[in-house]
Amino acid sequence: MGQSKNVAVAVLGGGSWATAIAKMLLENLEGITWYMRNTEAVAYIRSQGHNPNYLTSVEFQTDRLFLTDSINEAIERASVLIFAIPSAFLVNELKKIRLPLKEKIIFSAIKGIVPESGLIVGEHFHDTYDIPFENIGVITGPCHAEEVALERLSYLTIACADTDKAKNMAKLLQSDYIRTKVTKDIIGTEYAAMLKNIYAIAAGIAHGLGYGDNFQSVLMSNAIREMKRFTKRIYKIDRNINDSAYLGDLLVTGYSIFSRNRMFGNMLGKGYTVKSAMMEMKMVAEGYYAVRGVHELKGRLKKKVKTPIIDAVYSVLYESQPPKKVFEKLTDKLD
Repeated sequence: MGQSKNVAVAVLGGGSWATAIAKMLLENLEGITWYMRNTEAVAYIRSQGHNPNYLTSVEFQTDRLFLTDSINEAIERASVLIFAIPSAFLVNELKKIRLPLKEKIIFSAIKGIVPESGLIVGEHFHDTYDIPFENIGVITGPCHAEEVALERLSYLTIACADTDKAKNMAKLLQSDYIRTKVTKDIIGTEYAAMLKNIYAIAAGIAHGLGYGDNFQSVLMSNAIREMKRFTKRIYKIDRNINDSAYLGDLLVTGYSIFSRNRMFGNMLGKGYTVKSAMMEMKMVAEGYYAVRGVHELKGRLKKKVKTPIIDAVYSVLYESQPPKKVFEKLTDKLD
Protein backbone atom coordinates (compact mmCIF):
# COMPACT_ATOMS: atom_id res chain seq x y z
CA MET A 1 0.00 0.00 0.00
CA GLY A 2 1.81 3.07 -1.24
CA GLN A 3 1.32 6.73 -0.49
CA SER A 4 0.52 7.79 -4.05
CA LYS A 5 -2.54 9.85 -4.84
CA ASN A 6 -3.31 7.11 -7.34
CA VAL A 7 -3.54 4.25 -4.83
CA ALA A 8 -6.60 2.20 -5.75
CA VAL A 9 -9.07 2.37 -2.86
CA ALA A 10 -12.65 1.09 -2.77
CA VAL A 11 -15.24 2.01 -0.17
CA LEU A 12 -17.85 -0.70 0.32
CA GLY A 13 -21.11 0.48 1.87
CA GLY A 14 -23.74 3.15 1.30
CA GLY A 15 -24.49 4.46 4.77
CA SER A 16 -23.43 7.56 6.68
CA TRP A 17 -20.01 6.25 7.73
CA ALA A 18 -19.21 5.03 4.21
CA THR A 19 -20.21 8.46 2.89
CA ALA A 20 -18.01 10.20 5.45
CA ILE A 21 -15.05 7.96 4.57
CA ALA A 22 -15.51 8.70 0.88
CA LYS A 23 -15.44 12.42 1.69
CA MET A 24 -12.26 12.06 3.76
CA LEU A 25 -10.45 10.00 1.12
CA LEU A 26 -11.23 12.51 -1.61
CA GLU A 27 -9.36 15.17 0.37
CA ASN A 28 -6.20 13.25 -0.60
CA LEU A 29 -6.96 10.98 -3.56
CA GLU A 30 -7.70 11.87 -7.18
CA GLY A 31 -10.54 9.36 -7.20
CA ILE A 32 -12.03 6.32 -5.45
CA THR A 33 -14.26 3.37 -6.23
CA TRP A 34 -17.48 3.30 -4.23
CA TYR A 35 -19.77 0.29 -3.98
CA MET A 36 -23.29 0.33 -2.60
CA ARG A 37 -25.99 -2.25 -3.18
CA ASN A 38 -28.73 0.35 -3.66
CA THR A 39 -28.89 0.84 -7.44
CA GLU A 40 -31.16 3.88 -7.12
CA ALA A 41 -28.72 5.58 -4.73
CA VAL A 42 -25.86 4.94 -7.18
CA ALA A 43 -27.84 6.54 -10.00
CA TYR A 44 -28.83 9.49 -7.80
CA ILE A 45 -25.25 10.25 -6.74
CA ARG A 46 -24.16 10.09 -10.38
CA SER A 47 -26.75 12.66 -11.38
CA GLN A 48 -27.02 14.86 -8.28
CA GLY A 49 -23.61 14.57 -6.61
CA HIS A 50 -24.74 13.59 -3.12
CA ASN A 51 -26.05 10.56 -1.25
CA PRO A 52 -29.86 10.78 -1.17
CA ASN A 53 -30.17 8.86 2.09
CA TYR A 54 -27.21 9.81 4.29
CA LEU A 55 -25.20 13.00 4.91
CA THR A 56 -27.08 14.70 2.10
CA SER A 57 -25.16 17.95 2.63
CA VAL A 58 -21.90 16.36 1.41
CA GLU A 59 -21.35 17.26 -2.23
CA PHE A 60 -19.16 15.03 -4.42
CA GLN A 61 -17.42 15.72 -7.71
CA THR A 62 -18.87 12.78 -9.60
CA ASP A 63 -15.98 12.61 -12.07
CA ARG A 64 -13.78 11.56 -9.12
CA LEU A 65 -16.08 8.67 -8.17
CA PHE A 66 -16.37 5.30 -9.84
CA LEU A 67 -19.78 4.26 -8.52
CA THR A 68 -21.01 0.71 -8.84
CA ASP A 69 -23.68 -1.60 -7.48
CA SER A 70 -21.44 -4.61 -8.20
CA ILE A 71 -19.24 -5.58 -5.27
CA ASN A 72 -17.05 -7.70 -7.55
CA GLU A 73 -16.43 -4.78 -9.87
CA ALA A 74 -15.38 -2.64 -6.91
CA ILE A 75 -13.03 -5.32 -5.58
CA GLU A 76 -11.48 -5.89 -9.00
CA ARG A 77 -10.61 -2.19 -9.33
CA ALA A 78 -8.95 -1.75 -5.93
CA SER A 79 -6.01 -3.07 -3.94
CA VAL A 80 -7.26 -1.50 -0.70
CA LEU A 81 -10.80 -2.26 0.44
CA ILE A 82 -12.55 -0.30 3.19
CA PHE A 83 -15.63 -2.14 4.44
CA ALA A 84 -18.29 0.11 5.97
CA ILE A 85 -21.22 -2.30 5.73
CA PRO A 86 -23.17 -2.90 8.99
CA SER A 87 -22.02 -6.16 10.57
CA ALA A 88 -25.53 -7.63 10.43
CA PHE A 89 -25.47 -7.46 6.61
CA LEU A 90 -21.79 -8.20 5.99
CA VAL A 91 -22.00 -11.95 5.37
CA ASN A 92 -24.79 -11.57 2.81
CA GLU A 93 -22.66 -9.04 0.94
CA LEU A 94 -19.56 -11.22 1.15
CA LYS A 95 -21.51 -14.13 -0.35
CA LYS A 96 -21.71 -12.13 -3.58
CA ILE A 97 -17.92 -12.03 -3.96
CA ARG A 98 -16.45 -14.21 -6.70
CA LEU A 99 -12.93 -12.80 -6.57
CA PRO A 100 -10.07 -13.76 -4.21
CA LEU A 101 -9.49 -11.45 -1.25
CA LYS A 102 -6.25 -12.96 0.04
CA GLU A 103 -3.97 -10.45 -1.70
CA LYS A 104 -6.10 -7.43 -0.82
CA ILE A 105 -5.50 -5.01 2.03
CA ILE A 106 -8.67 -4.91 4.12
CA PHE A 107 -9.65 -2.10 6.46
CA SER A 108 -12.76 -2.47 8.58
CA ALA A 109 -14.77 0.61 9.47
CA ILE A 110 -17.45 -1.66 10.94
CA LYS A 111 -18.15 -1.41 14.65
CA GLY A 112 -19.71 -4.72 15.54
CA ILE A 113 -19.60 -8.49 15.71
CA VAL A 114 -20.43 -10.63 12.66
CA PRO A 115 -23.57 -12.44 13.91
CA GLU A 116 -23.03 -15.59 11.85
CA SER A 117 -19.50 -16.25 13.15
CA GLY A 118 -19.53 -14.43 16.49
CA LEU A 119 -16.24 -12.78 15.51
CA ILE A 120 -15.16 -9.18 15.18
CA VAL A 121 -14.73 -8.21 11.53
CA GLY A 122 -10.94 -8.52 11.38
CA GLU A 123 -11.03 -12.02 12.87
CA HIS A 124 -13.82 -12.98 10.47
CA PHE A 125 -11.78 -11.96 7.43
CA HIS A 126 -8.72 -13.74 8.81
CA ASP A 127 -10.52 -17.00 9.60
CA THR A 128 -12.87 -17.12 6.63
CA TYR A 129 -10.69 -15.76 3.82
CA ASP A 130 -7.21 -16.63 5.14
CA ILE A 131 -6.12 -12.99 5.02
CA PRO A 132 -3.03 -12.40 7.19
CA PHE A 133 -3.50 -9.97 10.06
CA GLU A 134 -0.72 -7.86 8.53
CA ASN A 135 -3.18 -7.08 5.71
CA ILE A 136 -6.13 -6.30 7.98
CA GLY A 137 -6.70 -2.95 9.64
CA VAL A 138 -9.33 -1.07 11.60
CA ILE A 139 -10.57 2.51 11.26
CA THR A 140 -12.12 3.74 14.50
CA GLY A 141 -12.94 6.96 16.29
CA PRO A 142 -13.83 8.92 18.30
CA CYS A 143 -15.62 10.27 15.26
CA HIS A 144 -19.23 10.71 14.12
CA ALA A 145 -20.01 10.82 10.41
CA GLU A 146 -22.31 13.80 10.89
CA GLU A 147 -19.45 15.94 12.24
CA VAL A 148 -17.20 14.87 9.37
CA ALA A 149 -19.90 16.15 7.03
CA LEU A 150 -19.79 19.49 8.86
CA GLU A 151 -15.96 19.44 8.75
CA ARG A 152 -15.76 19.79 12.50
CA LEU A 153 -12.40 18.77 13.96
CA SER A 154 -12.45 15.00 14.47
CA TYR A 155 -9.99 12.27 15.40
CA LEU A 156 -9.42 8.79 13.99
CA THR A 157 -7.34 5.86 15.18
CA ILE A 158 -5.99 3.50 12.54
CA ALA A 159 -4.94 0.04 13.73
CA CYS A 160 -2.94 -2.59 11.86
CA ALA A 161 -0.33 -5.19 12.80
CA ASP A 162 1.74 -3.70 9.95
CA THR A 163 2.48 -0.17 11.17
CA ASP A 164 3.41 1.05 7.69
CA LYS A 165 -0.04 0.12 6.34
CA ALA A 166 -1.67 1.90 9.28
CA LYS A 167 0.43 5.02 8.66
CA ASN A 168 -0.40 5.01 4.95
CA MET A 169 -4.12 4.73 5.61
CA ALA A 170 -3.85 7.49 8.21
CA LYS A 171 -2.31 9.78 5.58
CA LEU A 172 -5.14 9.02 3.16
CA LEU A 173 -7.75 10.03 5.74
CA GLN A 174 -6.18 13.03 7.46
CA SER A 175 -6.95 16.63 6.54
CA ASP A 176 -7.40 20.05 8.11
CA TYR A 177 -10.39 18.73 10.04
CA ILE A 178 -9.28 15.09 10.55
CA ARG A 179 -6.43 14.18 12.90
CA THR A 180 -5.14 10.60 12.86
CA LYS A 181 -3.00 8.34 15.01
CA VAL A 182 -1.92 4.71 14.57
CA THR A 183 -1.71 1.65 16.82
CA LYS A 184 -0.85 -2.04 16.54
CA ASP A 185 -3.75 -3.01 18.82
CA ILE A 186 -6.08 -4.16 16.06
CA ILE A 187 -7.97 -6.64 18.27
CA GLY A 188 -8.37 -4.26 21.22
CA THR A 189 -9.48 -1.27 19.17
CA GLU A 190 -11.99 -3.33 17.21
CA TYR A 191 -13.47 -4.87 20.36
CA ALA A 192 -13.58 -1.42 22.00
CA ALA A 193 -15.37 0.01 18.95
CA MET A 194 -17.93 -2.76 19.29
CA LEU A 195 -18.32 -2.62 23.07
CA LYS A 196 -18.88 1.15 23.19
CA ASN A 197 -22.08 0.67 21.17
CA ILE A 198 -23.43 -1.61 23.91
CA TYR A 199 -22.56 0.95 26.57
CA ALA A 200 -24.19 3.68 24.49
CA ILE A 201 -27.43 1.65 24.49
CA ALA A 202 -27.13 1.47 28.28
CA ALA A 203 -26.64 5.24 28.45
CA GLY A 204 -29.68 5.72 26.25
CA ILE A 205 -31.84 3.42 28.36
CA ALA A 206 -30.78 5.29 31.48
CA HIS A 207 -31.67 8.63 29.88
CA GLY A 208 -35.03 7.30 28.72
CA LEU A 209 -35.77 6.08 32.25
CA GLY A 210 -35.06 9.53 33.65
CA TYR A 211 -31.63 9.02 35.18
CA GLY A 212 -29.59 12.22 35.20
CA ASP A 213 -26.03 13.30 34.47
CA ASN A 214 -24.76 12.15 37.86
CA PHE A 215 -25.74 8.56 37.16
CA GLN A 216 -24.51 8.78 33.56
CA SER A 217 -21.05 9.75 34.79
CA VAL A 218 -20.96 6.70 37.08
CA LEU A 219 -22.25 4.49 34.26
CA MET A 220 -19.53 5.65 31.83
CA SER A 221 -16.85 5.35 34.52
CA ASN A 222 -17.88 1.76 35.15
CA ALA A 223 -18.18 1.11 31.42
CA ILE A 224 -14.55 1.99 30.68
CA ARG A 225 -13.38 -0.28 33.49
CA GLU A 226 -15.62 -3.05 32.20
CA MET A 227 -14.19 -2.52 28.71
CA LYS A 228 -10.67 -2.76 30.14
CA ARG A 229 -11.44 -6.06 31.87
CA PHE A 230 -13.05 -7.55 28.79
CA THR A 231 -10.41 -6.49 26.24
CA LYS A 232 -7.63 -7.63 28.59
CA ARG A 233 -9.25 -11.06 28.88
CA ILE A 234 -9.71 -11.36 25.12
CA TYR A 235 -6.33 -10.02 24.02
CA LYS A 236 -3.71 -8.99 26.57
CA ILE A 237 -1.42 -6.27 25.26
CA ASP A 238 0.11 -3.11 26.66
CA ARG A 239 -2.69 -0.61 25.99
CA ASN A 240 -3.82 2.58 27.69
CA ILE A 241 -7.59 2.28 28.02
CA ASN A 242 -7.77 6.07 28.49
CA ASP A 243 -6.58 6.69 24.91
CA SER A 244 -9.00 8.22 22.41
CA ALA A 245 -9.63 4.91 20.60
CA TYR A 246 -11.07 3.43 23.79
CA LEU A 247 -12.29 6.05 26.29
CA GLY A 248 -12.76 8.81 23.71
CA ASP A 249 -14.84 6.64 21.41
CA LEU A 250 -16.89 5.43 24.37
CA LEU A 251 -17.67 8.97 25.53
CA VAL A 252 -18.68 10.36 22.15
CA THR A 253 -20.95 7.37 21.49
CA GLY A 254 -22.43 7.41 24.97
CA TYR A 255 -23.20 11.14 25.06
CA SER A 256 -23.60 12.40 21.48
CA ILE A 257 -26.94 13.37 19.97
CA PHE A 258 -25.67 11.71 16.77
CA SER A 259 -25.30 8.29 18.44
CA ARG A 260 -27.80 5.86 16.95
CA ASN A 261 -27.11 3.35 19.74
CA ARG A 262 -27.87 5.90 22.44
CA MET A 263 -31.02 6.86 20.50
CA PHE A 264 -32.04 3.20 20.33
CA GLY A 265 -31.52 2.77 24.08
CA ASN A 266 -33.38 6.00 24.83
CA MET A 267 -36.42 4.67 22.99
CA LEU A 268 -36.30 1.45 25.01
CA GLY A 269 -36.09 3.43 28.24
CA LYS A 270 -39.13 5.45 27.22
CA GLY A 271 -41.19 2.29 26.71
CA TYR A 272 -40.67 1.22 23.10
CA THR A 273 -40.36 -2.50 22.50
CA VAL A 274 -37.13 -3.67 20.88
CA LYS A 275 -38.97 -4.42 17.64
CA SER A 276 -40.78 -1.08 17.50
CA ALA A 277 -37.58 0.86 18.29
CA MET A 278 -35.72 -0.92 15.50
CA MET A 279 -38.53 -0.21 13.05
CA GLU A 280 -38.60 3.46 14.05
CA MET A 281 -34.89 3.97 13.44
CA LYS A 282 -33.64 4.62 9.94
CA MET A 283 -30.09 3.45 10.68
CA VAL A 284 -28.75 0.24 12.19
CA ALA A 285 -27.90 0.20 15.92
CA GLU A 286 -24.84 -2.06 15.87
CA GLY A 287 -25.00 -2.57 19.63
CA TYR A 288 -28.14 -4.68 19.26
CA TYR A 289 -26.21 -7.40 17.45
CA ALA A 290 -23.01 -6.84 19.41
CA VAL A 291 -24.49 -7.57 22.82
CA ARG A 292 -25.66 -11.02 21.74
CA GLY A 293 -22.26 -11.79 20.25
CA VAL A 294 -20.47 -10.69 23.42
CA HIS A 295 -22.87 -12.68 25.59
CA GLU A 296 -22.13 -15.83 23.56
CA LEU A 297 -18.40 -15.12 23.58
CA LYS A 298 -18.42 -14.74 27.36
CA GLY A 299 -19.99 -18.19 27.61
CA ARG A 300 -17.03 -19.67 25.70
CA LEU A 301 -14.35 -18.06 27.85
CA LYS A 302 -12.53 -20.44 30.17
CA LYS A 303 -12.07 -17.69 32.73
CA LYS A 304 -15.11 -15.54 33.38
CA VAL A 305 -15.12 -11.75 33.24
CA LYS A 306 -17.40 -9.42 35.20
CA THR A 307 -19.61 -7.33 32.86
CA PRO A 308 -22.74 -6.14 34.69
CA ILE A 309 -23.56 -3.39 32.16
CA ILE A 310 -23.35 -5.75 29.18
CA ASP A 311 -25.43 -8.29 31.10
CA ALA A 312 -28.09 -5.66 31.85
CA VAL A 313 -28.37 -4.59 28.20
CA TYR A 314 -28.60 -8.23 27.12
CA SER A 315 -31.44 -8.82 29.60
CA VAL A 316 -33.42 -5.92 28.13
CA LEU A 317 -32.78 -6.76 24.46
CA TYR A 318 -32.90 -10.55 24.41
CA GLU A 319 -34.68 -11.65 27.59
CA SER A 320 -37.46 -9.04 27.39
CA GLN A 321 -36.77 -7.86 30.92
CA PRO A 322 -38.31 -4.48 31.86
CA PRO A 323 -35.63 -1.77 31.57
CA LYS A 324 -36.72 -0.11 34.81
CA LYS A 325 -36.26 -3.24 36.91
CA VAL A 326 -33.02 -4.20 35.19
CA PHE A 327 -31.48 -0.79 35.80
CA GLU A 328 -32.67 -0.66 39.39
CA LYS A 329 -30.62 -3.82 39.95
CA LEU A 330 -27.71 -2.46 37.92
CA THR A 331 -27.40 0.66 40.09
CA ASP A 332 -26.43 -1.57 43.04
CA LYS A 333 -23.61 -3.15 41.02
CA LEU A 334 -21.93 0.12 40.03
CA ASP A 335 -19.52 2.15 42.13
